[in-house]
Amino acid sequence: MIHPSSIISNKAEIDPSTNIGPYCIIGDNVKIGNENVLISHVNIVGNTEIGNGNKFYPFSSIGTNPQDLKYKGEKSYIKIGNYNTFRESVTVNPGTQGGGLHTIIKNNCLFMVGAHIAHDCQIRSNVILANNATLAGHVEIDDYAIIGGNSAVHQFVNIGKNAMIGGMSGVEKNIIPYGLYTGIRCNLKGLNIVGLKRKGLSNKDILTIRTATNSIFNINSSIEVNIKDLDDKLKLITEIKDIINFILKNKKRGICVLSND
Repeated sequence: MIHPSSIISNKAEIDPSTNIGPYCIIGDNVKIGNENVLISHVNIVGNTEIGNGNKFYPFSSIGTNPQDLKYKGEKSYIKIGNYNTFRESVTVNPGTQGGGLHTIIKNNCLFMVGAHIAHDCQIRSNVILANNATLAGHVEIDDYAIIGGNSAVHQFVNIGKNAMIGGMSGVEKNIIPYGLYTGIRCNLKGLNIVGLKRKGLSNKDILTIRTATNSIFNINSSIEVNIKDLDDKLKLITEIKDIINFILKNKKRGICVLSND
């Protein structure tokens, strides 16, 4: 059903099972799949492709030009998967030439009121951005990560799976998988214990991962040396392997390390 007050381009491709409420705007190159809901006052423009079962609340805006002075009008894209929720005033910008031209959001994510997803971001599944969390360009977020309210993430930062960032944090460097972070200038505070328990790990498993993480971030030597010296048996544990691989892969921006507090 499409409300008569909405302005829908004749060129847009919209599955008839999608429900579009009052005062929405849908642009020429938009593709919308099955059983999506646009409650009211939703703006979807640009080269935007949306999967199935997503829900858009009032004043969410998807597909307007990137907020990047290097953007020169090149054709760029947004691709959104299935069953995501975009609460009021969420904004998502498409990619740029400098970042591969695509902003991608996978499945089952929750973007709370006022969250911003900038150009060229890559967001995997089951991610949560709380109210007014802001991603700069080229940020990558892995599965099940949570970004607290009013937090800001610097461009090109990578956030590992199951990481938890507390509210009002400034994130300048990469965030390891399973890490718990907070601070005006974000620091590693420990492990996301709740997330690990939800993942099905026992207290013994979590203690082992914590011990290994403390060894990796031992301030008496470099992270690279600490990884090399870590017991080979510990390196075989999936979660520890995830942390090590993430660190070795993401050297350019560096890693947010343990706080001295």
